[in-house]
Amino acid sequence: MRTKYALTDKVVWITGAAGGIGAASAKAIYDAGACLVLTDLTQTSVDALVAGMDCKRVLAQSLDVTDAYQTKSVVNCAVARFGRLDIAIANAAISWSGEPATLISCDEAEFERIVEVDFLGVWRTVKAALPEVLRNRGQIVVTSSIYAFINGMVNAPYAASKAAVESLGRSLRSELAGTGASASVLYPGWTSTPMAKVAFGGHPVATELLNTIMPAPARRPIPPEDVARALVEGLACRAPRIIVPPRWRPVSLLRGVLMLVTDEYIDRSAAMHRLVRRIDILSRSVHARAGNEMEKSVEQSTK
Repeated sequence: MRTKYALTDKVVWITGAAGGIGAASAKAIYDAGACLVLTDLTQTSVDALVAGMDCKRVLAQSLDVTDAYQTKSVVNCAVARFGRLDIAIANAAISWSGEPATLISCDEAEFERIVEVDFLGVWRTVKAALPEVLRNRGQIVVTSSIYAFINGMVNAPYAASKAAVESLGRSLRSELAGTGASASVLYPGWTSTPMAKVAFGGHPVATELLNTIMPAPARRPIPPEDVARALVEGLACRAPRIIVPPRWRPVSLLRGVLMLVTDEYIDRSAAMHRLVRRIDILSRSVHARAGNEMEKSVEQSTK
């Protein structure tokens, strides 16, 4: 039996705090009695999040998690303000900024930026927080995704990063065993956030693709508050895995078999092939238009 871990008076750092899951988690953990260190890309976004909270219990700072120096500075500021840091939740993540894309049609710089934020940003957060978390026998949580165990086609940099984050979190938990500190992996299913809208009507072809491969119950999005509740419960018992909603737990357990079945289906499905080709064509056309507009802009600026 795991000892109950109380959040009251603990100091909790959440990256990507202004997003759907981050904001909901911040509110739930604040209500549980913790002090918060909340970071996101802009100061305006985190300032809006802490409005109405007790200023003695919150520290809001802008942070680009791709900057190792900034990330370590947040930990120093947290310790200077609260005297400690107990929990770090590496939650910051991005996906395609516009159209979904295939590996052949995507913009290389955007692909690498997603990996830089979603995987290396998590690594930098973990590395910065570990000394304090270890000292205080606290916890690290890394936000992975159900994409760690389902096919990530047309969302490859996000899916690949989330699979890497899962492996990072599992490795860390094993390395921390016996120290009094621990690590957990959070696996949210599709959640009603701006990032997920592309698959739920925001992009007709991506929506059709999801509807074609996923049964209706699996593709039903959940509110961010459901993820936040599961996270708080997971922190309380130092759960190694926090999979939400629970319907994805059997998929994780059976991932080896389901991977073979779904990949075989995709290989043979003419409907899936057609939809992927449409996304490929749309992505190429968007990048071509963007390239033409940039060339025109450069020409005008040199006249």
